[in-house]
Amino acid sequence: MTESRQTHWQDVYSRKGEREVSWFQASPILSLELIEKLGAVTDSSVIDIGGGASRLVDRLVDRGCRDVTVLDLAEAALRTAKGRLGARADRVHWIAADATIWEPERAYDIWHDRAAFHFLTEERDRAAYIERLQRGVKTGGHAIIATFSLDGPEKCSGLPVMRYDSQSLGLTFGRAFELVDARLDVHSTPWKSDQSFQFSVFRRCR
Repeated sequence: MTESRQTHWQDVYSRKGEREVSWFQASPILSLELIEKLGAVTDSSVIDIGGGASRLVDRLVDRGCRDVTVLDLAEAALRTAKGRLGARADRVHWIAADATIWEPERAYDIWHDRAAFHFLTEERDRAAYIERLQRGVKTGGHAIIATFSLDGPEKCSGLPVMRYDSQSLGLTFGRAFELVDARLDVHSTPWKSDQSFQFSVFRRCR
């Protein structure tokens, strides 16, 4: 399954420009707001799971963050982000890997995931992701997880997704994570269709 996921996303980012995908955001306003609310400072470690060509990394670098990591299974997506950042790309740690098989070498203050987890429709993949989430977030650190909400799309990029609210996501992640914030958001795609998202913020408490 990992290989087919990687092939799918590599193909998507090889064929399409960053503004030609439904999840494109010129500015990830809510993600930045939640990261700032968590009290992130320039030395806070932040990892963007499934960050791909997202512009969150640009904004974090702009704000002086010195410990930013972007993980995505599509190298083509990472190349897009690196090309956009130019010389500033050297300030970022880049990891080409599937989040369900990646082995974290460290734990982070903030784990951010906008629309990667909801593609994991098989229980074993979700369990593998959560295992890495537990290892990849410091005790007392936070995870920001954004997925399609219960009234959001049932598919994205031709693939089925799992839809959540903050309560069902909390039950999925288990007692190691405490829900501390929840937001609803409507994303407008580049072709002006609306997609309902939920953003949940968890603190790793054990």
